[in-house]
Amino acid sequence: MRKVRKEFTIKALFWIILLIANLRTSVSAFGAQVICNRITGLTAGQRRICAAAPDAMAAVGHGIRMAKQECQIQFNSHRWNCTGPTKGNPFGHLQITASREAAYMYAVISAGVTYSLMDACSRGNISICGCDTHYSGVLDVGPTASSWKWGGCSVDLNFGMGFARKFLDAQESDASDPRSLMNLHNNKAGRKIVKQLLNTDCKCHGVSGSCTMKTCWHSLPHFRHVGKALMKKYWKARGVSATPTMPRPQSFTTNGRSKRPHGKRSSRRLKLKLRLARSTSINQEEPRITELVYLEQSPNYCDRDYGTGSLGTHGRLCNRTSEGTDGCDLLCCGRGYNTHQFVRSKQCRCTFYWCCYVKCDTCVERIEEYTCK
Repeated sequence: MRKVRKEFTIKALFWIILLIANLRTSVSAFGAQVICNRITGLTAGQRRICAAAPDAMAAVGHGIRMAKQECQIQFNSHRWNCTGPTKGNPFGHLQITASREAAYMYAVISAGVTYSLMDACSRGNISICGCDTHYSGVLDVGPTASSWKWGGCSVDLNFGMGFARKFLDAQESDASDPRSLMNLHNNKAGRKIVKQLLNTDCKCHGVSGSCTMKTCWHSLPHFRHVGKALMKKYWKARGVSATPTMPRPQSFTTNGRSKRPHGKRSSRRLKLKLRLARSTSINQEEPRITELVYLEQSPNYCDRDYGTGSLGTHGRLCNRTSEGTDGCDLLCCGRGYNTHQFVRSKQCRCTFYWCCYVKCDTCVERIEEYTCK
């Protein structure tokens, strides 16, 4: 009797533990769903991705913020300085005309999300990813050089690129829309740039400091390198147009002859492809994967126009003596500039006395700042 009661108690305890575990999972999933539903700007597909991997969303948000900060640094001296279109809604669709500036913005955000996800995985901050295990084996680089093998903690490239693609591309619901095709292409270009810029770090192993064997792994570069690389792509961005293509109708073969099926017409969806707008070849070329593309010429960004994502240049600081994009002539669009003079005090002519103090004089300097009218 005691044995039966003991077995019953063990079984009951097991089922209680299992019930608690399932309850915790359900509550956790329910909580994630509630949190994801409260995030503004997400599409239905993005909400499902968020609920399935809520711990990855912190990395996504960090990647978007990091990308926007990098964009503002790269365009600091331009008329359009990467501000304004999505203020207060970091996950929303970017309200900016389909120009080369939009191409950069989408590419750098895609790169930022990919970068942040990979970094979070390597730090163990996301439960469904970690170090990349696809790299393995020993590689011999020649008889005169040392062999090396993959090891350490390579960043999880496949997860970072895959999750970023699913989450960001989910905003583009209409694959037959030219703007969506442009955004999808630039998203992919941003992810590819991160992949191309990965570092290969190595550590030597051997007796007495020799390097008979090296262990190598992939690591992330500084994100500034990604921003600069995309800036080079921005200056070489290609104008494209969306060209409709009709897929071939389905057919079957009878007695060696190809025929179209009878009855209902075979369904043929009209598809669009991006083609270079100024291609010299007869058959227009498709843009390369790592090229940034745009559909419309950039506006001048001189005046405030929320339709194009322009805040204008009124009140922007400019350099009176510069002939570049930060110069008052270009940045202020010919409207002129205001001069502001103020006085600033600072320590100067500091002397060190033994021992042990520093004595400084107070100097007053007059400063001029120039802002666009």
